[in-house]
Amino acid sequence: QVQLVESGGGLVQAGGSLSLSCAASGDIASISLSGWYRQAPGKQRELVATVDTNGIKRYQDSVKGRFTVSRDNAQNTVYLQMNSLKPEDTAVYFCIAIRFGADYWGKGTLVTVSS
Repeated sequence: QVQLVESGGGLVQAGGSLSLSCAASGDIASISLSGWYRQAPGKQRELVATVDTNGIKRYQDSVKGRFTVSRDNAQNTVYLQMNSLKPEDTAVYFCIAIRFGADYWGKGTLVTVSS
């Protein structure tokens, strides 16, 4: 089992920045992919950004150039730096880790961007 705990959400004005962190614990060896999804009210959960063990990063088109995902293996933590935030970025952000084909999720952290 992998446990994931997100932190760093909050309220920010449009154009501002927030940084999210996700600390992993438990059976963290061989996590092949880490990253972030989000779910806005009334919408489906969607991919935001992921990074694999080779350092290859993938972003949703709407966040490219504004968000940066990174992974610190020594700290077992994945980060999401969010700049130039927009009201449409408002959502609950979930951390994900994939290990041997199984996906693990954090409980989420709320990001609210006011206009």
